[in-house]
Amino acid sequence: MIQSRAQVTVRYAETDMMGIVYHANYLPWFEIGRTTMLKEIGIPYRQLETEGYRLPVLEITAKYTRPAVYDDTLTIVTTMNEKPLLRIRLDYEVLRGEELLATGNSIHAFVDLQGRPVRPPASVIAVMTKLFG
Repeated sequence: MIQSRAQVTVRYAETDMMGIVYHANYLPWFEIGRTTMLKEIGIPYRQLETEGYRLPVLEITAKYTRPAVYDDTLTIVTTMNEKPLLRIRLDYEVLRGEELLATGNSIHAFVDLQGRPVRPPASVIAVMTKLFG
């Protein structure tokens, strides 16, 4: 299992007329968690792009349990529970302190610049083998 933490502060523009974070704003926070994790484990997304790879979202889910509001400091916990082969699944938790506000997951595939599914590059396989054994 690999886990990463990133923090965001809720901006006023991310709230709706009810004063709570609009539901779609959680998806960019998941992206922050995902790109932070990749960078921390030595696979920056910029490097993948330079090498001709993309990781489009195939599926994404979110479940909201408590609202976030303006100026909250939130922690996005991103977890990879299994070694990716052709697809990567990431799980997310959005916390305010110890309080769980939302959960979600996303599934991504490696594709080339033409959008064709491909195997991960050797550099990614090496990192994942090291991390997952």
